[in-house]
Amino acid sequence: MDKLSLTAMARQQLKLAAASSNGRSSQTVLGGHTKHLRQTVIALLAGHELGEHDSPGEATLQVLTGQLSLIAGDQSWKGSAGDFLVLPSTRHSVSALEDVAFLLTVAK
Repeated sequence: MDKLSLTAMARQQLKLAAASSNGRSSQTVLGGHTKHLRQTVIALLAGHELGEHDSPGEATLQVLTGQLSLIAGDQSWKGSAGDFLVLPSTRHSVSALEDVAFLLTVAK
């Protein structure tokens, strides 16, 4: 059994995002492209985004720190630390309203 601190991973990814030219950073926690389940900690600096994209399967995100906006078509949802959002199966994007780190879980 492995034990990881999502809080520490979020802090580390936010530091790496701050040093990155694109204002984001990520680290896979569990799984990968060859697995059915993949969990990734993603950090975005305020004002940066993950542009519109399709979901490769059922997906959720849990906001670890900060605040974000999830946008799908003409609908949007705000998420803050502790919030759990089910991603729509339609094309969507994620924008950082402030520095944010979240756990993305995808089952394909």
